[in-house]
Amino acid sequence: MTKPLLMLLCSALAIQSGVAAETSAPSTQASPVKKAPRAKAQATNPLLVKSTLPFEYPVFDKIHNEDYAPAFAQAMREEDAEIKAIANNPAKPSFENTIVALERSGQNFTRVSRIFENQTEANTNPALEALSGDLAPKLSAHQDAIVLNEKLFQRIQTLINQKASLHLDAESERLLDRYYADYVRSGVKLSQTDKEKLKSLNAQLATMENKFNQNVLKEMNASALVVDTKAELAGLSKAEIDTAAATAKDKGLDGKYLIPLMNTTGQPLLATLENRGTRQRLYEASINRGSNGGDADNREITLTLARLRAERAQLLGYPNFAAYSLENETAKTPAAVNKMLSGLAPAAVANAKKEAAELQKMIDDEHGGFQLAAWDWAFYSERLHQQKFAYDDSQLRPYFELNNVLQNGVFYAANKLYGITFKERKDLPVYHPTVRVFEVFDADGKSFAIFISDMYARSNKRGGAWMNNYVDQSALFGSKPVIANHLNIPQPPAGEPTLLTPDEVKTAFHEFGHALHGMFSQVRYPRFSGTNVPRDFVEYPSQVNEMWAVWPEVLKNYAKHYQTGQAIPQDLVDKIIASGKFNQGFTTTEYIAASLLDQRWHQLSAKDIPTDTMAFEALALKEAGVDFAPVPPRYRTPYFSHSFGGGYSAGYYAYLWSEVLDADTVEWFKENGGLSRKNGDWFRQQLLSRGGSIDPMQSFHNFRGRDAKIEPLLIRRGLN
Repeated sequence: MTKPLLMLLCSALAIQSGVAAETSAPSTQASPVKKAPRAKAQATNPLLVKSTLPFEYPVFDKIHNEDYAPAFAQAMREEDAEIKAIANNPAKPSFENTIVALERSGQNFTRVSRIFENQTEANTNPALEALSGDLAPKLSAHQDAIVLNEKLFQRIQTLINQKASLHLDAESERLLDRYYADYVRSGVKLSQTDKEKLKSLNAQLATMENKFNQNVLKEMNASALVVDTKAELAGLSKAEIDTAAATAKDKGLDGKYLIPLMNTTGQPLLATLENRGTRQRLYEASINRGSNGGDADNREITLTLARLRAERAQLLGYPNFAAYSLENETAKTPAAVNKMLSGLAPAAVANAKKEAAELQKMIDDEHGGFQLAAWDWAFYSERLHQQKFAYDDSQLRPYFELNNVLQNGVFYAANKLYGITFKERKDLPVYHPTVRVFEVFDADGKSFAIFISDMYARSNKRGGAWMNNYVDQSALFGSKPVIANHLNIPQPPAGEPTLLTPDEVKTAFHEFGHALHGMFSQVRYPRFSGTNVPRDFVEYPSQVNEMWAVWPEVLKNYAKHYQTGQAIPQDLVDKIIASGKFNQGFTTTEYIAASLLDQRWHQLSAKDIPTDTMAFEALALKEAGVDFAPVPPRYRTPYFSHSFGGGYSAGYYAYLWSEVLDADTVEWFKENGGLSRKNGDWFRQQLLSRGGSIDPMQSFHNFRGRDAKIEPLLIRRGLN
């Protein structure tokens, strides 16, 4: 297998690269269908053969729901046999016959897992959801059979003991070290009794994480706000109202209006809805998700996940799950994370309270007769922003048409920095009609990657925005990357343009930063490819890429009125830049509140797990000093997928941790002339291309010439 502890089924079943994956099952239980001979299975199942399309691009048009279960069964049997052959090899352990052999194993399993994971996130259906639930404990057990294999570990231990005499290159030595650490962290040194306990915990965790994520999607769809009259939508644009009417009609609610929910606590339309009652209903629909009772209620699941993770960490020798999880991050310890978050929280909340006072004054001046509530913040903040800077989002959106943002903004900046170009490939199959595919060419004209762009929201697509890979770059396999970006932009009615909010523009640049990290990878071993770096480092390159969204040369190239083609006026550009620190108290506080909440849950010992999810959440926010009612956490516990769905468990702090590096890097670009090939090539060479092949903080030091300084972040966030 390419990465024994890789995040293969991140949303439903696994956790981030470098942390023990809780996602597999023994071959004897793996197949829910009649076993087929290997040759026949490979001849008929498109998941079990390498795609012949460019860069092994998936054959989406040939893959069907019924292909996945037999493909998983076959792929797991193959990987079991490969692992057994490595562990039982009569030859003395060598780097090639053990570590490299492990990197080469499980190729079919990796392919099947990646495609399945990505489809369950971006284009799921009841059959895939049912299979995901069935697979979760089986995949967990399959993974356990690999990482708890004592004979295999003894070969790795022998190589570690002989490391000085192996004369490995730096990347190979790091690979050996990572395998050893990953197997130890997975529990291979436990007693047999404790291993059985661990296997049970892993299976339960895989099942519960899968259930949590499915519930989040169900609740997001079920909690969409139904509005009876057009008058209640005052403040929305005609296009937004038409979209709400069309969405309602699609759900059999003719004559009504339906507002789907985004995954965060705050909802975009809160900024423009004039009817306070509608705002309150929309906010409460959002914040009550997962705690409404019924089959999709996540409160008890949250408690179970917190307890299982704490028990697992304790079994592995750690005081709590956060201590276990953070050991592999650049932060290293809960104390380091607590110090950063608690150090920034007071200033953030103080700023938020100053901002709230300004908003309350606006309400009072208009004789509103009410106290500022969480559902009022975005609306009055937008109006205050317009007062201070003489523009609002409605003036910007006509300049932010989706295709212009993508091709003349995101792609344009990448071309200026790295010399790369893009050619749309309409001949390659897609899993949904709105998905677009681009072949990516380097400055020398050679094709080196495939980029998939999936921008629109769907009811069968998880919320938020993310990057994933279908194929890793690897010199070992001679493979080139196939990378996808996903956003959740509401799709307008047919014939209408897709006009983005400033936040959606920023997100498009952010996610493409992840894509560049994956596409520019130049490593030998797939274990280190692209974004296979610590969670609190992986957001850094993507955050850096956000800077180009408002870089004057880039902004003027893509921000053109969708009707007239006129470039965005310079005075509007100046106002955008001048407003950069506006509302940072709110933004920083809602993020820190969620990060602190994530840490509080995961720094609990098993014996301290509470009995009431929402009471614990309220107490945790109060004790951390971030319980400011007008600014709720960016995510509440029952829909906090980053924290409880796997992937960023005990790691949501990573965005702010990475932003320290990001803010310092932005200053470097400014000091060195900004948007240029020289700067882009240096960033690509020293950082983006290295993946996890060297220590990430060493990558930063090599790029910057020193360690990071926090001052640029404090200035950016108004915390200095």
